[in-house]
Amino acid sequence: MGLKHDFINGVISLVIGVAITKLTASGDEYDTTDVLLAVAITSFFSGFFTSYFAK
Repeated sequence: MGLKHDFINGVISLVIGVAITKLTASGDEYDTTDVLLAVAITSFFSGFFTSYFAK
């Protein structure tokens, strides 16, 4: 499996995290772009390293 599998898990986590955040965020008191960027970064690394260290 290797790094390719870990990278795919990171991308899947990123897509799910950003999609859910985009659907539920109301940008009234903050900039939605900054929130989506933060969610994208953290969810990618969460999915990647969870897969990487679960071996």
